[in-house]
Amino acid sequence: MPKRLTRSFFDRSVHDVAPDLIGTTLMVDGVGGRVVEVEAYHHTDPAAHSYRGPTARNAVMFGPPGYAYVYRSYGIHWCLNFVCEATGSASAVLIRAIEPTAGIATMRRRRGLTNERLLCSGPGRLCEALRVTALHNGLALDRPPFALFARQGVVESVAGPRIGLTKAVDKPWRYGEKGSRFLSKPFAREV
Repeated sequence: MPKRLTRSFFDRSVHDVAPDLIGTTLMVDGVGGRVVEVEAYHHTDPAAHSYRGPTARNAVMFGPPGYAYVYRSYGIHWCLNFVCEATGSASAVLIRAIEPTAGIATMRRRRGLTNERLLCSGPGRLCEALRVTALHNGLALDRPPFALFARQGVVESVAGPRIGLTKAVDKPWRYGEKGSRFLSKPFAREV
């Protein structure tokens, strides 16, 4: 059985946590899979929700590391982030895609499709498949309904620019598992 990740795993720089998440296993109420794609958002980054300071929406980012920050994107899709670094630094990792490994039938039912590759390839799809909503905002990542497990073996990862941004678009802060067919989008160029 792989080792469970605790909140202390996240008490590091977002730039260390993000690539270390590739190959870990994320479960929400027993449904989930291997993390294959993430993006880092540092508090000094103009694309980060925390860049302009605390608000009601981003308050969780300013708290202790190891908690879920869940927000609605474009008023449509929920997005799951893991808060990193020391209290007040307000950095987080967006979980962009997982390779489904547990509860696939449940994910298919929730998403209304059978294509396994499309179940969790994108932050909105992932949240719909895992049924992550605003109710998960502020919950500890090392307690139910969440369970995170350390990666097993060697995982080859790649880095490149983040997706869908208008600010800080040149930052190579998107990380993914090299060659994974479950990425939300292939890496155009690797750094």
